[in-house]
Amino acid sequence: MSAPIVQGWCPGAHRPMMSGDGLVVRVRPRLARLDARQALGLCELAGRFGNGTIDLTNRANLQLRGVQEADHQSLLAQLAALNLLDAEPDIEVRRNILVSPLYQTGDLTARLAQELIDRLAELPDLPAKFGFAIDTGPARLLAEDSADIRLETSPDGLILRADGAETGHRVTEANAIDQLLALARWFAECHTPEARRMARVVASRGLPREWQGIAPGPVSPALQPGTCAQGTLYGAAFGQLPARDLGELIENSGASALRVTPWRLILLEDGAALPAPTFVTDGSDPLMTTDACPGAPFCPQAQVETRGIARALAPRVSGSLHVSGCAKGCARMASADVTLIGYNGRFDLVKQGRAGDEPCQRGLTEETLMTMDFT
Repeated sequence: MSAPIVQGWCPGAHRPMMSGDGLVVRVRPRLARLDARQALGLCELAGRFGNGTIDLTNRANLQLRGVQEADHQSLLAQLAALNLLDAEPDIEVRRNILVSPLYQTGDLTARLAQELIDRLAELPDLPAKFGFAIDTGPARLLAEDSADIRLETSPDGLILRADGAETGHRVTEANAIDQLLALARWFAECHTPEARRMARVVASRGLPREWQGIAPGPVSPALQPGTCAQGTLYGAAFGQLPARDLGELIENSGASALRVTPWRLILLEDGAALPAPTFVTDGSDPLMTTDACPGAPFCPQAQVETRGIARALAPRVSGSLHVSGCAKGCARMASADVTLIGYNGRFDLVKQGRAGDEPCQRGLTEETLMTMDFT
């Protein structure tokens, strides 16, 4: 069996990726937010053009799956009508921006994110997965999420920090985006085909002193399903949002908008807390610590079905569980307590590691897994 192919880029709307059930079309919400009209419109499009689900990615984007090639241009026209499409494909590729979801309208996070969006054309050429995090709330929420350049707060004020560096550079709101662009230009001059992310460049080359010196502020506890100042948070098992159920929840809750996160959580802005059997409403539910990619037959590289076994094993695993259809481990880049990797129709087992790590057991069947003790 050949090794899985690492694409090195993420799908977009203009540039979708072919999967086992059709095209994967990614929508990048601006400021991590869709107003209610846009969210309901996307739910309708998921049913009309896709497989009826919307996937929430670990970069806080939304994906429609199962789109037929013949329908792609019609789908783009509908996304444009909802103002969910960048006019230029080059701008869409650059708009890899994580935003802390608990911002208030017009606050520092929102202002910085909007300025960065407005100035994306000024960025140098960067690798496809290069991204940014605007994490300027009272405590950091995005510290463990993928980003190459971070705007964060510290006890001394606003800082700009290169991923992989323990400290950052003091900036002001007035010059923050100018400094971000300057750091991006430094990276563009330094990166190599082998080091295409900031942390690897920092580790191999070092970071100039001028970009260091100020420690970031504290990290916030992880968000959980439930109410918050902005509305109500709901979990999505495996990041999968059934479009019809999501639309009904938005309408019934009276939500004014949908905010997305990189943690398989959605925030219904101003939405009432309602019973939602399709979604996760209890933070102790083991599905909140379980990751599984779409698996076979939906991904052509997957060598096993994933989500059925993940649901069955989740209550039996103490800690985090990752079930990956192949060795790429797309659903979870971080280490998990238990990782299962599909290979030739069976599973290899990694404990306290990632999908690409050396397994401690190989060739396990589903029947064997269901009898194992993972505690």
